[in-house]
Amino acid sequence: MNTKEFTLEVKAVGEAGVIEGWASTFGGAPDAYGDVVVPGAFADSLVRHKREGTAPLMLFGHRASEVPIGGWDDLAEDGKGLWVKGTIDLDDPLGGRVHRALKNKRMRGLSIGYATKREQRDEKNPAINRLLEVDLFEISIVTFPANRRATVTAVKAESELRNRLAAGDRLTVREWERLLKEHFALSNSEAERAVRLHLRGGSGEPSADDGIAFLRALTGITN
Repeated sequence: MNTKEFTLEVKAVGEAGVIEGWASTFGGAPDAYGDVVVPGAFADSLVRHKREGTAPLMLFGHRASEVPIGGWDDLAEDGKGLWVKGTIDLDDPLGGRVHRALKNKRMRGLSIGYATKREQRDEKNPAINRLLEVDLFEISIVTFPANRRATVTAVKAESELRNRLAAGDRLTVREWERLLKEHFALSNSEAERAVRLHLRGGSGEPSADDGIAFLRALTGITN
């Protein structure tokens, strides 16, 4: 799962725990990873959630192992981006703290957890990557960008990597580059160089053993 941070543009924070605003905006300048979200990127995922009676989880800091701090009640694409409306559980001590921080404007970070379904490199500028379709899993309220928690994220990434490889799903070079940019704050050129030198060995796709060894080297994981 990929994550992407945005400044939460809160339209309203109600006393009953209701928050409303935009979780993602379309177009504009590329973010730090060279990505631009295009209109329609969330459409299929939102339709799928509605059909299945589900919704992206409302988490704090991508803590998927903990109970959500509330729920997203309404999500839609408009001319500006991904509009969301949700209710924070004020009976949850953490939910109450997050709600107060939002009201006092001490917290404005929002991070979406998603998988890229379709993307396209800009023909004139290959450094720009347009996200055409994403599968939205969760929307987290965060206090700081996930790449500051590189070690923790990498432990989770290693587990997901092992599960995917065990299922016979090999990570592509592009997925490895995105992992390094999203979770280790490498630039486009640094990620490409790291994959080329440390994983590919000059040819082919990264092997499972090389990939796990590389993650361990980056994060200092020894077991």
